[in-house]
Amino acid sequence: MTTTDLTHDTFASTITGNPIVLVDFWAAYCRPCRAFAPVYERSAQTHPEIVHAKVDTQAESELAATLGIRSVPTIMAFRDGVLVYSQAGAMAPAVLEDLIAQVRALDMAAVRTKIAGRKAEAARRRPA
Repeated sequence: MTTTDLTHDTFASTITGNPIVLVDFWAAYCRPCRAFAPVYERSAQTHPEIVHAKVDTQAESELAATLGIRSVPTIMAFRDGVLVYSQAGAMAPAVLEDLIAQVRALDMAAVRTKIAGRKAEAARRRPA
């Protein structure tokens, strides 16, 4: 499978409509982005069951701003619609493979429980 270009209009449905989605936020002027692109493409070929998406931060500046993208490349990983990883910087092939393995291995029930606990704690700390 090849990579998929995401836009403001397709981002949410892609994230929620697929079990695992990796998103590479990039820009044409960014040398590390260009160096990482073949690594990401090879991963998309190796893992066709995972959506490998790309967001051009220059063309989709509003989407990038909404998601708090401050540096490119930034890689985000979503599992079952939940953001489980976000970090700036290109990755070596082995690091990307390790990320994929970790995302696959996540216990999503535990992740959701942790998120619910954090939300409940934040609600308790808000002044009434």
